[in-house]
Amino acid sequence: MKKTVLVFSLLIIALLLLFQFSKYTLISGDLKIEYLMALIAIVFLGIGIFINRKSQKENAASNKEIDLQKIQQLGLSKREYEVLKEVASGLSNQEIAEKLFVSESTIKTHVSNLLVKLNAKRRTQAIQISKDFNII
Repeated sequence: MKKTVLVFSLLIIALLLLFQFSKYTLISGDLKIEYLMALIAIVFLGIGIFINRKSQKENAASNKEIDLQKIQQLGLSKREYEVLKEVASGLSNQEIAEKLFVSESTIKTHVSNLLVKLNAKRRTQAIQISKDFNII
């Protein structure tokens, strides 16, 4: 968290310095406005490429194989696993029921079974445990 705040703080400072420099060059008349706009565009392009590469590295690290043996060890049924994936995507019971073409009470039953099998007290805790077990 501190690293992210530091990076964005440095980014803001760099942009403020760039804008101050551009204001100086416009006032002094040394640089045409087109060159200034091109320079700002290049800086923003570089920042975008940097952020994109950083986010791709994080996504590549988070793409892990699903542990199918752990799913079997926990005793999750196919339908319970489907419900778990939908819960992890942030859907409510009603939305999951509509998506899976079952009643809301059926989804509530599956969610309560998931909580018992994962030894969790809340849906968010079940999602975290599932991520720790590498099953979602």
